Amino acid sequence: MTNPSQPVRSARRQRVTKETRIEARVVLDGQGKAEVSTGIGFLDHMITTLARHGRMDIELSCQGDLHIDDHHTAEDCAIVLGSCIDDCLGDRGGITRFGSAYAPLDEALSRAVIDFSGRPWPCVDLGLQRESIGTLACENIPHFLNSLAIAARATLHVDVLRGENDHHRAESAFKAVALAVRDAVARTASDDVPSTKGVLA
Repeated sequence: MTNPSQPVRSARRQRVTKETRIEARVVLDGQGKAEVSTGIGFLDHMITTLARHGRMDIELSCQGDLHIDDHHTAEDCAIVLGSCIDDCLGDRGGITRFGSAYAPLDEALSRAVIDFSGRPWPCVDLGLQRESIGTLACENIPHFLNSLAIAARATLHVDVLRGENDHHRAESAFKAVALAVRDAVARTASDDVPSTKGVLA
């Protein structure tokens, strides 16, 4: 539950290029609400999953060059969301910093470990076999998580440990990431930056 004496952490971002036009708002101290429209159904589903299980409120709309393919939309949405999270965290004082979680979905099981270290380092292995899930190319699912971590300036390790259905594998991975993020951004009793260096950059 959010402490009423503390400001709600929220951020807005806009990204306009020749490939995409995106507007987004993220409230870290939210209720898991999502209003997402990217033009890619499965991507909407995954971002909604991040919001719901991360207890973030996410508003995101994207008009992308889907007549070309889904790559720019997936990548740029991740960049904008990651940048919003980075903005919400500020100097990263008073947060837990580290988070980890396992999330199952039927036969699939995923693990996510995150460190809001200020040093982006994604390592994502989902082991997807299908060419696409809906209209989202499977190669762009780990790419979304990679881009999210880089823009959020986080170290992120995501592994699907088992699973036969690629939809289940991907969704369990996003659920694990959401849970890990929720733990890592949780506020502590101290406003200190959680680093021996005194900064997270």
